[in-house]
Amino acid sequence: MNKISIVGAGNTGATAAHWLAERELANVVLLDVVEGMPQGKGLDLLEAMPIIGKDAKVTGTNDYADTKDSDIVIITAGIARKPGMSRDDLLKTNAEIVGKAATETLKYSPNAIFIVLTNPLDTMAYLVMKKTGLPRSRVIGQAGILDSARMRAFVAMEAGVSVENVQCYVLGGHGDEMVPLTRHSNIAGIPLRDYLPADKLEAIVNRTRKGGGEIVNLLKTGSAYYAPSMACVQMAEAILKDKKLIVPCATHMEGEYGLNDMYFGVPVMLGAGGMEKVIEYQFDESEKAMFEKSAASVKETHEALKSVVAL
Repeated sequence: MNKISIVGAGNTGATAAHWLAERELANVVLLDVVEGMPQGKGLDLLEAMPIIGKDAKVTGTNDYADTKDSDIVIITAGIARKPGMSRDDLLKTNAEIVGKAATETLKYSPNAIFIVLTNPLDTMAYLVMKKTGLPRSRVIGQAGILDSARMRAFVAMEAGVSVENVQCYVLGGHGDEMVPLTRHSNIAGIPLRDYLPADKLEAIVNRTRKGGGEIVNLLKTGSAYYAPSMACVQMAEAILKDKKLIVPCATHMEGEYGLNDMYFGVPVMLGAGGMEKVIEYQFDESEKAMFEKSAASVKETHEALKSVVAL
């Protein structure tokens, strides 16, 4: 069976392990610096497998050596956002945590593909690529799948239709300047703009942009973890099964959409090689303006990273 290591056994990491094991996609190693915590969660999950008839193995550890020969490494480690805290406040602390997680796991799994979830997302994915020296195909940030799923959930609720009928595409940085593409999104092929009144659609766009913050404010301690972890699992499954699945992810831009040397959320094809292709949409003027505004915001965080960490 394939092997996936998850660095960070908090709510997001442990929930990702749960989804992966439940689907029998891989044997899972949960790694965390806290002694006993990943071991306890791993054992608890392992003991659930007989009930659901799955043979996935789940192991908890504090030792990077146990991640050896992983096909995929998912990095969720880092401190979570607290109410009133911006994603950029997390920058320095999480850069140290994520940098170590990437370089240590790479020692034991030199062929692994990395999925990065820690915030500020785009910048942490950039950090992993720079610290490991890996090609962009093997370092992918999870953001757009989550943001698009949030938008799909809100659209389905508003329209009273199945979520399966709703396709939404949210690009750009994983933050308040993200770019929900209402023109490219649809309900059973009918463009959202034709299905929902303009004011309702605008409210959905705004709620999508603030989706993470809404959950942070409700929980009071910690941030979202069910949907973010499931988004990582969808990416991992597409890679392990060589699906050629086109989804919005953060990838290193090398000229596409006029952007260079930064991580940014765009539609990509995921397969056995990791991020195999960037898909380019044609934008209208308002979409182009939103996209450029989001890119400028992400670029700022990248520059902030360079001022606090040697790359």
